[in-house]
Amino acid sequence: MSLQYDPPIIVEPDSPARASVIWLHGLGADGNDFLPIVPELRLPDALGVRFVFPHAPVQPVTINGGYRMRAWYDIAQPDLQRQVDLEGVSTSVDYLQQLVQAQLDAGIALNRLVLAGFSQGGVVALDCALRMPVKPAGVLALSTYMAQPVGEATGLQVFQAHGTRDDIVPIAAGLQARARLRDMGAEVDWHEYPMPHSVHPTEILEIGRWLRARLA
Repeated sequence: MSLQYDPPIIVEPDSPARASVIWLHGLGADGNDFLPIVPELRLPDALGVRFVFPHAPVQPVTINGGYRMRAWYDIAQPDLQRQVDLEGVSTSVDYLQQLVQAQLDAGIALNRLVLAGFSQGGVVALDCALRMPVKPAGVLALSTYMAQPVGEATGLQVFQAHGTRDDIVPIAAGLQARARLRDMGAEVDWHEYPMPHSVHPTEILEIGRWLRARLA
């Protein structure tokens, strides 16, 4: 199946771009999903952070009766860590690597580039970072899990957040990902919030603080 990727939404800073955050949405959403969060992060103009919000391709999703929607990979059953569509994950990782290269070509240094993802998007962001021989500035892994423990994580900085009431991606899956990442050499800054499969206001503030520290 040939997948079509629409051009990502790009939000340029008021000052010249000196850093980039590539932020992947979750299942059924699109690149607009996290657009409203940008001003809420309260990042200073001096950081010059460009945000790139890609759109997943539209494809059938098995768990939703084959209904076509934006998805980074297929999901077959409620237990997200069984029958993982590893081929689909790899295809999305390849696309994310193209977006990373585009930022590098535009003059952004790898140590000033953050990969971010919510749910499905977080799976792809983590997988991509683990495969990179030289690590980016960090990964925002939000309400997500690991599809497969591939690559290595030495030197990788991860902000990981999860809701204690998440009934889509259980917090146990997030904790398992945290343990795996730490075993692989990553430094994981773990946060949990009293929320379902969503984003918490305090989480947004703490992401902003983390980004300021990583991109300072």
